Amino acid sequence: MMRHLISAADLTRDDAVLILDTAEEMARVADRPIKKLPALRGRTICNLFFEDSTRTRISFEAAEKRLSADVINFAAKGSSVSKGESLKDTAQTLEAMGVDAVVIRHGASGAPYRLATSGWIDAPVVNAGDGTHQHPTQALLDAFTMRRRLVGRDEGLGKDLNGRRITIVGDVLHSRVARSNVDLLHTLGAEVTLVAPPTLVPVGVETWPCEISYDLDSVLPKSDAVMMLRVQRERMNAAFFPTEREYSRRYGLDGDRMAKMPEHAIVMHPGPMVRGMEITAEVADSDRCTVIEQVANGVSIRMAVLYLLLGGNDSAATAPSTTRTEESK
Repeated sequence: MMRHLISAADLTRDDAVLILDTAEEMARVADRPIKKLPALRGRTICNLFFEDSTRTRISFEAAEKRLSADVINFAAKGSSVSKGESLKDTAQTLEAMGVDAVVIRHGASGAPYRLATSGWIDAPVVNAGDGTHQHPTQALLDAFTMRRRLVGRDEGLGKDLNGRRITIVGDVLHSRVARSNVDLLHTLGAEVTLVAPPTLVPVGVETWPCEISYDLDSVLPKSDAVMMLRVQRERMNAAFFPTEREYSRRYGLDGDRMAKMPEHAIVMHPGPMVRGMEITAEVADSDRCTVIEQVANGVSIRMAVLYLLLGGNDSAATAPSTTRTEESK
């Protein structure tokens, strides 16, 4: 494993499969009466969140505590950042406190990379989402969910997503989730198609390792998984489509459209969902929708990432035996 996790594009196929396999071992912890491992006992991890978050922050905190790490939660609101403190000064404060790893979410694309390469802090950095750039652990948990559903929980060990056809629909322009998923799914051998209004397709997307379509109905029958994206109005400074009703009619997923998908195909969403716009309640509450599974799988993936970055073994196969040995001491 590399020292930091900044971008899904930095992961090789072997890196990604190692994380997915380790997460499968970590998921077994959730089935125990006591959901804790001593793997990171004595380590201190800081969750450095400059942007609002619910799922990601709680998921990382749950993962850290299940690994027995000490957790420091930092929120920009109510901190010295509101008084003008820079990222550098915040990082050097954490370094002085002796944190062993930093999980950072920031509104500026590139902030985690800057933190990891600046020399301000000597600790592994995990990107929990930066602007419209990357969200690597979200892509990993999405791939983990796909592998479990499309390949199988035990059958998937050691395997990638080769040949699987994944469709990502919606606000690609502002989505770090879309960028991360395109990078990771391509690395894992999947065929990715982006579907969005022309106004919500990024400039230069033709260089991405994926196909582009503007017709959702033509893509659905060929999809193994369909990932719906939220329209991120908070990042928009212009009108990118006429009305919500028009967007939903062209690019929303309802029961009729879901019926066009293959029987084994699944519906995904990184959350939070806007019911009635990109996805209807009928689809969101169906058995084919994996939103709740993605949340649960996010804890396992983040446990795996932190375990491997902070001195975990170089083989996923040794992870459970190591933790059981430590647990028995």
